[in-house]
Amino acid sequence: MQKRVALTPDSPDCSTCGLGHICVPVGMAPSDVQQLEELVQERVRLPKGTTLYTQQDTLDAVYSVRYGCLKTQIEDASGHMQITGFHLPGEMVGLDGMLEGHHVSTATALEDSEVCVIRLSQVDLVANQLPSLQQQMRRLMSRELTRSFQFLASIGGMRSEQRLAGFLLNLSQRYSALGYSASEFVLRMSREEIGNYLGLTLETTSRLFSKFAREKLIAIRQRDLQLLDIPALQTLLGREHC
Repeated sequence: MQKRVALTPDSPDCSTCGLGHICVPVGMAPSDVQQLEELVQERVRLPKGTTLYTQQDTLDAVYSVRYGCLKTQIEDASGHMQITGFHLPGEMVGLDGMLEGHHVSTATALEDSEVCVIRLSQVDLVANQLPSLQQQMRRLMSRELTRSFQFLASIGGMRSEQRLAGFLLNLSQRYSALGYSASEFVLRMSREEIGNYLGLTLETTSRLFSKFAREKLIAIRQRDLQLLDIPALQTLLGREHC
């Protein structure tokens, strides 16, 4: 069940939030960032496994992950589920439905999470006093769509080993951008979910993790992952995909 959290005077806002360097304020002038206070008036807490929104729901808000991790997935006419992305703190979900006016995917919490709610009606109101906001929202939509789909579009020409190497290196870069270790982090998603995202079977995904561990590319214990040889993973991925 979603739990909505009203913001209090001492709640972090866009101008003071530690994720400002990668979230909505990124690239905006400091004077403009101070005017974003009205944009986020509520948050939603999501226990693990809770759905934030479902495919075809009317889009009246987009969301920024404050903590935790969410996955987005789509369901085709035959009922097959395809994961389209994993979203870390500071990243936005829901932007892929902006053109359609309804959500084109379902977003679910992979762990206890919280998101900041950005109501589209509020964006319109704030944009009247802050013209740069509309341009910023377009930039964010372009960035998130590129982040979500660029890798998926490229894996068709990759071998299975390259797909997993690219996935791990992508996570490494994103955790590094958050200020965390680029070589040690927890996989919030299961092997089956990783395989679904990469177009691999569970058996192939598990075999590749074991292979990478034997070759001393990684060390893994359950979901605790350490990248032991990032240059070797980059070589495996290939320069054309780095």
